[in-house]
Amino acid sequence: MKLSSFYPVLLTEKVAETAAFYVSHFGFELVFEADWYVSLKKSGTDMPFELAILDAAHATIPVSFRNKVNGLILNFEVEDVDAEYERLIREAKLPLELDIRSEDFGQRHFITSDPNGVLIDMITVIPPAEHFADQYKEQTP
Repeated sequence: MKLSSFYPVLLTEKVAETAAFYVSHFGFELVFEADWYVSLKKSGTDMPFELAILDAAHATIPVSFRNKVNGLILNFEVEDVDAEYERLIREAKLPLELDIRSEDFGQRHFITSDPNGVLIDMITVIPPAEHFADQYKEQTP
């Protein structure tokens, strides 16, 4: 299979509010906008990142699945998680779900959330503790 794109679609009752959140705080750009669906793209890297927001009650969703998103974490790996903590938590006053900390498994991170309660894990990769190093199957350059 050759993929041309792969992206999450958040089902929500708050399409416009959710789209505005990701545009304002994470630099996504509008690609398509309707009252029931918004397509977003984050450019400026070798590979653009995409995110879509869809009205959970829309007819394209099978009836038994017309629920708002639940149980999802979006991971954003960034160069400087401490700077993002300052920008998003201290300055923008986004909700703090898990305070910033360094993990032995090789991440420094904090968790915030979007208007739907979707968790957003802001991560900078750090060297893992020795007892986790052998668990990595792919070595980073």
